[in-house]
Amino acid sequence: MKAPGDKTLSSIREKGLNKLLPKKPRLAVGMGTCGIGNGAQEVYEALKKELKKKKLDLFLVKTGCFGFCAEEPLVNVHIPGKPLCILNRVTTEDVPSIIESAVKDAVPEKKALCKIDQWDHLTHQIDYGKGFKNIPSWDEIPFFKSQKKIVLRNCGLINPEDIEEYIAIGGYQSLYKGLNEFSPEAIIDEIKRSKLRGRGGAGFPTGKKWEIMKQVKADEKFVVCNADEGDPGAFMNRNEIESDPHMLIEGMIISGFAMGANQGIIYVRAEYPLAVKRLRNAICDAGNSGMLGENILGSGFNFTIDIVEGAGAFVCGEETALIASLEGRSGRPRPRPPFPATKGFLGKPTNINNVETLCNVPVIVSNGGEWFAKTGSANSSGTKVFSLVGKIKNTGLVEMPLGSSLGTIIYGIGGGVEGGKKIRAVQTGGPSGGCIPEKLFDTPVDYESLSQLGAIMGSGGMVVMDEDNCMPDVAKYFTEFTTSESCGKCVPCREGLYQLLKILKSICEGKGTQEDLEKMEDLGEVIKDSALCGLGQTGPNPVLTTIRYFKDEYEKHIKDKKCPAGICTALICYSILEEKCVGCGVCKRGCPQGAISGEKKKPHIIDQDLCIKCGVCFEVCKFGAVKK
Repeated sequence: MKAPGDKTLSSIREKGLNKLLPKKPRLAVGMGTCGIGNGAQEVYEALKKELKKKKLDLFLVKTGCFGFCAEEPLVNVHIPGKPLCILNRVTTEDVPSIIESAVKDAVPEKKALCKIDQWDHLTHQIDYGKGFKNIPSWDEIPFFKSQKKIVLRNCGLINPEDIEEYIAIGGYQSLYKGLNEFSPEAIIDEIKRSKLRGRGGAGFPTGKKWEIMKQVKADEKFVVCNADEGDPGAFMNRNEIESDPHMLIEGMIISGFAMGANQGIIYVRAEYPLAVKRLRNAICDAGNSGMLGENILGSGFNFTIDIVEGAGAFVCGEETALIASLEGRSGRPRPRPPFPATKGFLGKPTNINNVETLCNVPVIVSNGGEWFAKTGSANSSGTKVFSLVGKIKNTGLVEMPLGSSLGTIIYGIGGGVEGGKKIRAVQTGGPSGGCIPEKLFDTPVDYESLSQLGAIMGSGGMVVMDEDNCMPDVAKYFTEFTTSESCGKCVPCREGLYQLLKILKSICEGKGTQEDLEKMEDLGEVIKDSALCGLGQTGPNPVLTTIRYFKDEYEKHIKDKKCPAGICTALICYSILEEKCVGCGVCKRGCPQGAISGEKKKPHIIDQDLCIKCGVCFEVCKFGAVKK
């Protein structure tokens, strides 16, 4: 006989399947922040207007991001009995042909990126259908070919604002299983068997962390989700929440049950309004459906979730600073011990996990820890979601088995750099990560391998740089960020990072000395060893790795007073080649400072005292007469 909770899920699942696989064409517009920024909202409204105008009964919904941000806006079209087709770079002008094709049980194949015949949501499989032989399968596209979607298993395929669709693909079944078939200790053992490590950057074993919290006796405990994603170029957690918020909620409830906590808090950046909106909607729907609140799914277990919006301080990604912010105090780290597991939020035992860590929990409970541990490397199991940005052809979200090489991610999936330029390095781990040169792209991406290179996994940001990037300038950029985000509580971070930045600025202005390199290396190591929290301890990484791998570039700035990439403005001079200048006057008209003079059809001259080195003259000259 089925328990009351299972009957509830079965009833909702049927409704959700009727939405995912309706008996009429279904159009789903990818409306994560990336899609909306590329015009998805306009496409959605145009589809809605056209359907109303023609009085057509098609199913139109919103979905999240499927990951391939470079090809946004994406629109999924499913004709009953046929594969789900993903159309790319859709504009409002494409709307009439999309609807016209759908009515005829077809899709505009010229706009089709790929198709999906069958999709494994890991807890439930969806069979879309067969057909459209001229459209490649999704796993034949280079961007997706090497990926393994566990965390992103539902993103871009279900409506994130509809709990029924989440349950249709097996959502909350792991929660039901955990509450009814496992003891809290058994769930923790399964997490330990999975070898899941914290996806927020430190890589601490999740099962061990949960076990420590479980053993603490207290009348009140908290589980906190750290969604304070603050790395420049990182948007993994934002997308996961925007595209599949119930995945996070389910993982949090299971974690609360395992550790004996009845209260959850999601600390999310206020700069993520869409993520916050969808989270609030999901929490409300979960409560109304019996997945949150009292006596969840008839199990007798109670659990609630609150949302706290952070003000955007990068240092609040650190556990103790985050707790201080939750309590209404300034977000500053404190020394440990005591650790949050014994004395955290409001002085109560508190466990803090990253968004992605918690999103892995439902599939581990459903499929088992040993199943999860088969993916990845020996010490780094499972997958990791990376945001691939910078000088890369295929920007987007990438989910790869840990242990995959940097080259596979950057060249195989990212497609390299457009325009035939060479990649110089990739910055992994955000502003306090390290810059890894192209010659080391055969390195497997796991916690230990990146650490040996002087980099870190971080939350998963990857910023690709090409030959036009100046590495001392890159180090300066990231050090400026960490210096400005330092809370100032400890001297090594507050003063040390400031001094590093001061030396970097001097080098980029052509005023550095050879001794400065030794000073920065010594200072960087001291900061790493003595700073209070992770921000200071990893803050010198961009400086140390760029000196380690690109020392020759620093020396050119110091000895030759030249910036090979032509980025450092203090070391740049623009001049006009008399033999090439035709006197067209384009550079003169474009100069914002009026620094260029000359008569029509005669060679022009740049006044170096007035020139601000903006480069406009270099960009607009069609005759190659401006020398940089």
